[in-house]
Amino acid sequence: MSFIRSRLFLLALGLVAAAAAHAQSYPEPAAWSAFDGERPRVAQASALLDRMAQREVVLLGEVHDDADHHGWQLQTLAALHARRPDMAIGFEMFPRRVQPVLDRWVAGELTVKEFLDRSEWHANWNMPAELYLPLFDFARINRIPMLALNIERKLSRSITEKGWDAVPEAEREGLGRPAPPAEAYRDSLFDVYLHHPTLRDKGGKGARPKKSDAAFRFFVESQTAWDRAMAEALARRAGAGKPLVVGVMGSGHLRHGHGVPHQLHALGVKNVGTLLPLSAGGECKDLRAGLADAVFMLPAQAMPKPAPPRLGVQLEDHPGGVRILAVTAGSLAEQTGLKDGDLILGMAGRPVQKVLVAISLVRLQPAGTWLPLRVKRGEETLELVVKFPPEKP
Repeated sequence: MSFIRSRLFLLALGLVAAAAAHAQSYPEPAAWSAFDGERPRVAQASALLDRMAQREVVLLGEVHDDADHHGWQLQTLAALHARRPDMAIGFEMFPRRVQPVLDRWVAGELTVKEFLDRSEWHANWNMPAELYLPLFDFARINRIPMLALNIERKLSRSITEKGWDAVPEAEREGLGRPAPPAEAYRDSLFDVYLHHPTLRDKGGKGARPKKSDAAFRFFVESQTAWDRAMAEALARRAGAGKPLVVGVMGSGHLRHGHGVPHQLHALGVKNVGTLLPLSAGGECKDLRAGLADAVFMLPAQAMPKPAPPRLGVQLEDHPGGVRILAVTAGSLAEQTGLKDGDLILGMAGRPVQKVLVAISLVRLQPAGTWLPLRVKRGEETLELVVKFPPEKP
């Protein structure tokens, strides 16, 4: 699970509290900001984007399930494309194996359904496709090559379980050894590791995780392999006289120059730009020089978004479904009859094999509606229904 995915996991389960921030810490809304020393300052959009269009690679971050972030990405892609039409767009969401499907989509040979089915969208990414389809349509309409950046999840899991060196070279998908990460990146990954129940408990029940643990080292190796895979795919298309290569990925892969920018530099691609969206009301503790080349402050909505619904569970990916590690007392999950150890096989009539899928389906559930679940408990398969409370007046 990538850094930004782990953060989403924790936020969705209510394990991380939102940090309070003073209004003066935020950049101007609906505007680009760069940094004057440690403080963000308004940047002239045209000049900023002119500079970005001259880079070899530009990386656009996102929180995967935030529609405003994807709207910002589309706006930024259009502005860069107007300045430099010779472009390619890489996406974290696709393993490199499905590159021929992306090529056929851009060529206009596939319907949306065929594209999603043949790229195995729901198995490989499984966030709602509606969040990303405007980006894919932009590429198709303008005949901009789309690049599949990622490795298979099987490889990522293997590295997490036994480390880079224990994975046979023939199973590494041609991936080169990642450049060692900066200590600050290791620190941020350790924070994720401490809060991830499946990884945290590998040292033994009750054991306090340490940075020297082999399990944490393998976790870091898995994350840096993910970064390296995306960097290699981007670097193959980048360089002097080549198209502008834009990468679309979770913000955790590019913040503070760690992750993908670090791996690109190790591959000899030095002229890299990093741009991030910032949502109103989000955390600003990392809003300091070095976070990115620039940030765009998304304006607050007229009506604040209601708090997303929560089941009140801790989850982990598990073969065949999503396993419940713990059920919170008094939660919707407990009221529904879910128990520790249950394996969620499906939600709303569709298979569920990833934690992110389960989180996304719950977060998108309207107030006052019902969500059918198919659950395996021991040898028994149960049909349960989560009844979400109506919206408060």
